[in-house]
Amino acid sequence: MAAADREKGISAHIDRHDQSIDKEDHDLAVLGYQPELNRNRSVYTILFQVLAITAVPFGEGTALTSAIYGGGQLAYFVGWIVVVVLDECVAVSLSELASKFPTSSGPYYWTYQLLPEGRTRTILSFVTGWVWFIGNVTICLSVNFGTAALLAGTATIYHPDWYASSWQLLLIFYAVCICTFGVCAFGNRILPYVDTVASVWNGITILVVCIALSVVAGAGRHSASCALSHYDKTISGYGNFSFFIGLLPAAYTFAAIGMITSMSEEVANPSVDVPSALSLVVPISGLAGLFFIVPICFTMPALQDILSAPAGQALPYIFHTVMNSPGGGLGLMFLVLGVAAFCCISITTAASRTTWAFARDQALPFSNLWSKLAGDQVPIMALGLLTVVQMLLGLINLGSTSAFTAFASCGVIALACAYAIPIGVSLFGGRRHVSTARWRCPSMIGFILNAISVAWITFQLVLFSMPAALPVTVVSMNYASVVFVGFMVISIIYYVAYGHRVYNGPPESDGL
Repeated sequence: MAAADREKGISAHIDRHDQSIDKEDHDLAVLGYQPELNRNRSVYTILFQVLAITAVPFGEGTALTSAIYGGGQLAYFVGWIVVVVLDECVAVSLSELASKFPTSSGPYYWTYQLLPEGRTRTILSFVTGWVWFIGNVTICLSVNFGTAALLAGTATIYHPDWYASSWQLLLIFYAVCICTFGVCAFGNRILPYVDTVASVWNGITILVVCIALSVVAGAGRHSASCALSHYDKTISGYGNFSFFIGLLPAAYTFAAIGMITSMSEEVANPSVDVPSALSLVVPISGLAGLFFIVPICFTMPALQDILSAPAGQALPYIFHTVMNSPGGGLGLMFLVLGVAAFCCISITTAASRTTWAFARDQALPFSNLWSKLAGDQVPIMALGLLTVVQMLLGLINLGSTSAFTAFASCGVIALACAYAIPIGVSLFGGRRHVSTARWRCPSMIGFILNAISVAWITFQLVLFSMPAALPVTVVSMNYASVVFVGFMVISIIYYVAYGHRVYNGPPESDGL
């Protein structure tokens, strides 16, 4: 009898799960799309994926040099807290929109539905979509190339006089891209478990780094006042503005959180689960990040020595110096490189869904090709396009490292713009649509958070377009804004020449 009851219970659970999937597929049809992807993710696995995309040790580690230019410990520690508060406003603002319109199309779909009928909304939706697509491609490029650079920088722990030449770094980058493609293309069924392992790995990495640096402190320990408030505004040349340059590592860490909305059509209950995960990732990562940042601030070597680190990689140098041995530094870097590898997989998975969804709406050249799915419901052609474009853009580093850096920074700018457009449209439209979303804020709080989000993103656009230090040379100049405008000119040319014939906007819908 007990076995029979258990079987009935299991059967009832499966029936409820199937009914939930049927409901979400019906809701997706209401939004104008036919269900094509497998709904194999829950609120926990989607949260684990966005935590893997955030990848605190990787984001805060690869961009650490900007915090040094920003004045040192004050910018690194206080800057983290400031950005966590501001980016939570962005996360909550995006969560409301993701709840109202739970599709993989994301910001360009939201923009289209929020605007009144007319040609303007089709054009603005197309522009938003291209900004979104460019941001996804270039942020993946940034993560994959950053992983390659971190691998090369780790080698300097044992060989400080060696540095990877441009072509060697390119080959490492290609290896990262190909390995990431392989996992995302052929491991779709296990990707939720990979994201779960990634979150555990992130937590272990932060804990081990916190304990190891605090115990060894090979470069000495700073006082609390020095560790948390030391500020040298002479390094960057910006004077008192230097602090804001130091916000870049934290802003870069949270830049891609909105990409998780592209997974909406693979989540069992996306109108609640996706916004829940998106709103939780910032406070969870913010708290965890303190356990990574504070030990570094207390044990950090001299700032000028960090800026002179081999291969320009600050984190391997800090770990090597503070651990007082190459083996100790390598052990910590091995954990961070694991975080980076998981981030490559998770962020590429999300970006491939963005590319597939944009092609589904006929917004890319040869859209019918990129919107094809493989047997396991994997957008294999979109994934291939994403990988090939990254590898082609990587060739630019052979000729100019500053040009490549511009492509990487362009990713943050483009994603920020893609967030700001629908948030701004919703705000100036009186938040009429999101007022009926299943996951939403009280009206007045929502207005405040939306306004803060738009203001913060606007400031970020300026911040990520600035060179890290003055005086500016041809090499140190930040060309991110130039590259971003260049990409947008290409999209406009495509729209005028052909895109306007096939792109009529996403399907009409009032949301759920």
